[in-house]
Amino acid sequence: MKKLQNFTKEYHQELNYQIKNGSYEQSKMSLLMNHMLLSTEVAEIAELLRELFVSTEKMIQEGWEEGEAFKVAQKHVSKELGKEISDCIAYLSKLGNFFERDMESDFYNKMEEVRKRVEKH
Repeated sequence: MKKLQNFTKEYHQELNYQIKNGSYEQSKMSLLMNHMLLSTEVAEIAELLRELFVSTEKMIQEGWEEGEAFKVAQKHVSKELGKEISDCIAYLSKLGNFFERDMESDFYNKMEEVRKRVEKH
C-alpha cells in the first residue's frame, strides 16, 4: 500500500489534483471537493451492486438457477466495479497523503482493533 500511496501522491501532484495546502479556505474547499468526489464514486459502486441484484433477479425469473445467475451478473459488473473501487482508493489515498498518514499501518492497526473487539464478544 505504501507503493500505491506514493504513486498516487506523485500522480496527483503531476496532474495538480492534490488537496491544496495553501490556506485554510483552499484546503477546506479542496477537502470538500475530494469528499464529494469520493462520495460520488461510492454511489457508483452502489449502483453497480443494484445492477448486480436486478440482473440476477431478472435471470432467475427467466429460469436461470440462482447461483449461476448470480455468477453471470457478477462477471458482468466486475470490470466496472474494479474501476470504481480504484477511483475510491485514489481519493482515499489523496486524503491519506494530505494528512500524512501511513495508510498501510493505519489499515493493519484498525484491523487488529476490530479483531480484538470481535474476540471480546
